[in-house]
Amino acid sequence: MFDSGVGGLTVVAALRELLPAEDIFYIGDTARVPYGGKSRSTIERYSQELSAELLAEGAKMIVVACNTASALAVPTLIEELDVPVIGVIVPGAKAAVKATRNKKVAVIGTRATIHSRAYERAIRELSPRIKVTGKACPLFVPLIEEGWAEHNVALAVIDRYLKPIIESGVDTMVLGCTHYPLLAETIRSYVGPGIKLVNSARNTALEVQKLLARKNLAAPLTQRGRLRVALTDQSDHFLQVAKRALNLRIGKVEVRKIKPLAL
Repeated sequence: MFDSGVGGLTVVAALRELLPAEDIFYIGDTARVPYGGKSRSTIERYSQELSAELLAEGAKMIVVACNTASALAVPTLIEELDVPVIGVIVPGAKAAVKATRNKKVAVIGTRATIHSRAYERAIRELSPRIKVTGKACPLFVPLIEEGWAEHNVALAVIDRYLKPIIESGVDTMVLGCTHYPLLAETIRSYVGPGIKLVNSARNTALEVQKLLARKNLAAPLTQRGRLRVALTDQSDHFLQVAKRALNLRIGKVEVRKIKPLAL
């Protein structure tokens, strides 16, 4: 599994709960975070490089725990790799369609995710009548990475980004970045109970479970899975975020240099 930083740990936590027998190797690309302002070709290259690292570790499946990479790189990875690849867009879209009652859904995410319109396409393929409003929130990831999810600065930024969305009458909001659940409580307190927040992490874990079973790749239930974590650069807040927000037990964190793609 890989993500641009610590946000993908929300998916790790859901997988550990649902699939405790599976070994998970997570790479957080903290040296190059955030991905949201980068080009498609750059995100594809980063995703290919990280996938190569995971395959070298014997990965039987690649989980792209990053909405930006899921929107822009998963199709390429599916075409190129010999193992199953799953992203977070489709599971999140399914959850949004199930949650909305008035057929008005907002998707918040990085600039790259919103501009790709990947969620909009996925939601409308499932339910064409749903109106989807996208909003890029590029400052959310840096706030989370700095450990400021509960700071007054975060609330001011949330107000600036989300006020127009609330006024549009949506009843469902997709947290279209795996970092954003770490900001969920602050967002929830701002938007109020009338808007349901959709976190794709749990739904992604369910899709992984189904795919493992369908491909006969599931680990024996008697096995106790291990969690290994690597970062591409030191992250001062990484273990604090994991311990406080996600109740994850993480041992020694490896710092790994990613090999560039061969030209």
